[in-house]
Amino acid sequence: MPHTHVLTGAGSGIGEVVARRLADRGDRLVLLARDEARAAELVERFGADGAIVADLRHPESLADAVARASLPARIDSVIHAAGIVELGTVAELTVEKWTSQLLVNLVSAAELTRLVLPAVRAARGQVLFVNSGAGLTAHPEWSAYAASKHALKALADALRGEEAPHGVRVTTVYPGRTATPMQQKVHEQEGRDYDASAFIDPESVATAILTALDLPRDAVISDLTVRPGPR
Repeated sequence: MPHTHVLTGAGSGIGEVVARRLADRGDRLVLLARDEARAAELVERFGADGAIVADLRHPESLADAVARASLPARIDSVIHAAGIVELGTVAELTVEKWTSQLLVNLVSAAELTRLVLPAVRAARGQVLFVNSGAGLTAHPEWSAYAASKHALKALADALRGEEAPHGVRVTTVYPGRTATPMQQKVHEQEGRDYDASAFIDPESVATAILTALDLPRDAVISDLTVRPGPR
């Protein structure tokens, strides 16, 4: 029986690969998009069942967007794959760069989870957060992004304990540097040349995500770190 997944970040990178893999196996998708044009493009690309139209920089808009989307009563998983990154030292980072990363990477994930949780509970489903190695260790110039991802880990850990009595599994995946458009942007911010072959293929991260989603119900992968293999 096909499962239903709500997915953010389907437009590129890891989220795009996960969306394609789920669609190819016949699962139903509801994709979050920032505007109507983007929603129509993503729905057509993946044959999705619907879309939630909202800007993750404005989490206060999510409640109305979810209400307009007429989501199914049962949702097997919500997959948080969207994210933004702005590097800089603490001495240089502006309030806007701090705020935007916290809103997109953390607050919107918490709010979307809250809104769809009744349907996830009904399916005894799963919430999966695509975090980052920065969610475990913070390096120079990564303070704001790492803070948002450390907080995302805290969100997942608290949610896991809260939702276990409802049969909801919670997973965090921590990919290392992965060959995505975000990684290319990071290299531009770092002033370094970008070579996609030096990093994890997003297909490999998607395989890890699907493994966590497809695990039999007698177990849960709570935390999964994906690192580059030997070259």
